Amino acid sequence: MGTLYYGDSGTPIGIEDRALAHVKVAITTKLRRGESFTLSWQHADDQPRGRSTLWLHPSIPLRFVFDEPESPELSRDWIEELMRSANSTGGIRLVPEHLDTNPIPTIADQPVQVGVDVQEVDTTLEGDSA
Repeated sequence: MGTLYYGDSGTPIGIEDRALAHVKVAITTKLRRGESFTLSWQHADDQPRGRSTLWLHPSIPLRFVFDEPESPELSRDWIEELMRSANSTGGIRLVPEHLDTNPIPTIADQPVQVGVDVQEVDTTLEGDSA
C-alpha cells in the first residue's frame, strides 16, 4: 500500500502501489502544465464509509511514497482514462484498472495448444542421414 501526502496535512492517503503509480503520472502531468484539479476516491473498507476529494494545486507540496521498491509496468489505457477524468469537471476519479480479459483471437482451423508457444523444429542437418 502506497501513500500520498498532500500539503501540510498529517493525514496520509493510502492507495495501492500500482494505482498510485498511475495516478502519479496523471497528477504530475496536470501539475506540470500549471493546472489545478480535483482528485476523488471512495474510502477503503477499514475507514468510515464515504468518499473524499482533494483540490490539487501546483503550489501545494505533494509526495508519493511506494511500499514496493520497483516501479510497476504502467498501463497506457489506465493512464489515458485517468487523464480523461482529470480533464473533466469532476477531476480525477480513482477508478480500478480495466484489464482486457477478452479471448485472444485465433485463426480458424489452426490448432491451439495451451502452454505451447513454439512449434517443433527439425534439428537434422541437410545431408545428415541420421
